[in-house]
Amino acid sequence: MRLHPDWIVPDWPAPVRVRAFVTTRAGGVSEGEYGTLNLGERSGDDPTHVAANRAAVRAHLPAEPRWLAQVHGSEVADLDDPDAPPTADAAATSTPGTVAVVLTADCLPVFLCRDDGSRVAVAHAGWRGLAAGVLENAVAAVGGEAARVLAWLGPAIGPLAFEVGPEVREAFVATHPAARHAFAAGEGDRFLADLYALARLRLAAAGVTAVSGGGFCTRTQADRFFSYRRARASGRLGAFIWIDAGA
Repeated sequence: MRLHPDWIVPDWPAPVRVRAFVTTRAGGVSEGEYGTLNLGERSGDDPTHVAANRAAVRAHLPAEPRWLAQVHGSEVADLDDPDAPPTADAAATSTPGTVAVVLTADCLPVFLCRDDGSRVAVAHAGWRGLAAGVLENAVAAVGGEAARVLAWLGPAIGPLAFEVGPEVREAFVATHPAARHAFAAGEGDRFLADLYALARLRLAAAGVTAVSGGGFCTRTQADRFFSYRRARASGRLGAFIWIDAGA
């Protein structure tokens, strides 16, 4: 799979038949704050540019991705069901060649798979989705023993750049007291939240401990990633995962 050299292929111990990658800003035709590979149709970008960008990514995929209408919730779409509702913040499939995708611009994309490669999923995990249980629901959708589920954390806003209010901290600490360690004191009553730490905590509580990835910051790495917190007129990155039919 010859991808754009700037795109990110997960460094996780998934079976070879599990294919996945995350796009960056590189490789498209959009301009300005959307430059260049914006994949978000609802971002305010020129629709013809978004269509061209999606076509460029489609050339590296076995099928047209099953694009979701994301709402910062916790629903998971089972892509093996042709009648699965399009509104969801995660998707799972066991069908080789079916491509699951989520779009992000500071929120955390999380890849999941069974360790035998028989089922995969991807989740869009901002703080609202994390607090609502999107990762727990995605793990359940992958199925099997949680201890045999692998996870990889993609590019999201980093722990030194994600300022939140006390209500966000309370939303996590109220149900997982250990989440207090994922928040550092900021200015006044504000906190700096670590999405990666929160995701690892929620995954561990669901029984998933084989977690790789992390260490990015979409807000500060402006040359590589889109960031809604940095620029409201922002593009969207795509996180794609599928099972290779030929492997």
